[in-house]
Amino acid sequence: MNEHPASISAFPPSISAPPTSISGPPTSISGLIDRWQSIGAFAADVGCGYEAARQMRRRGRIAPQHWPHVVAASRRLGIAGVSYEWLAGHRAALREAA
Repeated sequence: MNEHPASISAFPPSISAPPTSISGPPTSISGLIDRWQSIGAFAADVGCGYEAARQMRRRGRIAPQHWPHVVAASRRLGIAGVSYEWLAGHRAALREAA
């Protein structure tokens, strides 16, 4: 059975296609997570559970142990501006706001 070329993805099932309509770096943690097709896709890419990813989005913070995977996954997907410094800045801003 032949598949139509348009139906074949260049990305493995665990990796979401890169965002096409969003440009520039994300402005928040929830904005970063929203760059994935779903919270489940984000969770799979960074190696955490669905509920942990959902809580990251809800709380607006990502625990430092996940940062290496978040930075790497963001690079793979072409999400500009996500670095350890970017993540640390968002974490510090939350502490200052509290």
